Amino acid sequence: MRSIARQYIRSFEGLSPEVWWLSLVTLINRAGTMVIPFLSLYLSESLSFDLESIGWVMSAFGLGSLIGSWLGGKLTDRLGYYKVMYTSLLLSGVGFIILQYLQTFSSLCLGIFVIMLVADAFRPAVFVALTAYSKEENRTRSVSLIRLAINLGFSAGPALGGLIITHLDYAGLFWVDGITCMAAGVLMLVLLDPKRVKTETPSVINTENISPYRDRSYLLFIAATFLFGLVFLQYFSTVPLFYKDIHGLSEGAIGLILAMNGFLIFLLEMPLIKYLENRSVSTMGYILFGILLTMLSFLVLNLGSWSGLLIIGMLLMTLGEMVAFPFSNALALKMAQKGKQGAYMALYTIAFSFGHLFGHNSGMQLASWKGYAFTWWIMILTGGISMLMLFLLRPILRKERISC
Repeated sequence: MRSIARQYIRSFEGLSPEVWWLSLVTLINRAGTMVIPFLSLYLSESLSFDLESIGWVMSAFGLGSLIGSWLGGKLTDRLGYYKVMYTSLLLSGVGFIILQYLQTFSSLCLGIFVIMLVADAFRPAVFVALTAYSKEENRTRSVSLIRLAINLGFSAGPALGGLIITHLDYAGLFWVDGITCMAAGVLMLVLLDPKRVKTETPSVINTENISPYRDRSYLLFIAATFLFGLVFLQYFSTVPLFYKDIHGLSEGAIGLILAMNGFLIFLLEMPLIKYLENRSVSTMGYILFGILLTMLSFLVLNLGSWSGLLIIGMLLMTLGEMVAFPFSNALALKMAQKGKQGAYMALYTIAFSFGHLFGHNSGMQLASWKGYAFTWWIMILTGGISMLMLFLLRPILRKERISC
């Protein structure tokens, strides 16, 4: 046991103090966004909105997230990641407090849109910050630490939110959410002042300062990322319905299976990435392997009616996620050209925003039309197309002398 514990601790060694502080800020911010999981309930129970109105408010949420990611990338390149991050944290905190006073449909649509636009400007900026706060050899593990903070935050947030609603009602939820976001912003001002911290100069091979929207190799990478995101996100919308409709699982059992995903990421991702970094496999090889594992998880769902297959499927998907996402993120940072890192990472986050916009609905429509088994075969095919795109991308990146 001591040997295992030592190995686990070693997986965190070598990361800069700034990456740790950035992870703490991210943890507080993500745990603080506890309004989001309860937004639809708040609109229904407290404001008596019908389902159609709630749907439009959630669409405003998605649109704000999408545009916020794009705007955050633009502002990061112009103003720097530091200003964008602390401004996003402070203003979104104020926005969440104000949100409780918006009562009409139109004001809520506008308010949610503006808040998400401001809040999600943080996302591309934090990835660019990693290029400054981490050494290149530690970048994949630095990404994993940020992912660990995000997963812990998203796990703690809903639990805390439920307790706050029980004891303080929804008004308390908005206040706590706003205060935690502002606290994260203040913490960043205190701990990550660029005048007092050391930064690394990113090593970027490309010299032409072009837009990522005209970088064909990067667009191919983003298209493959979008398709993988579309497949992966089925596990958080269509797959839970499959658990209930086909296997008859209760909400509690479904929750335990989904919770296993976050617990395993928390427990295993950092030591796994540390182990994989010391192997001779390329970054692209790991991304392809992660997608393959995710495809196999859907294949398992079609193998029979035994409920144990659901556990095996979740294990395969979780392992695929732990392998594919950190290395995919690291490759996006490698491909980002100097002076345009914000725009490049914004496009990377937008790929997942589009995955949210299209993935959940497409999976449910397919399941309703042709059934779950057909849907899982389509997801396997979609993952295969994503892998094919990455196979085509690999020789292009080698010609551009980008290590992949």
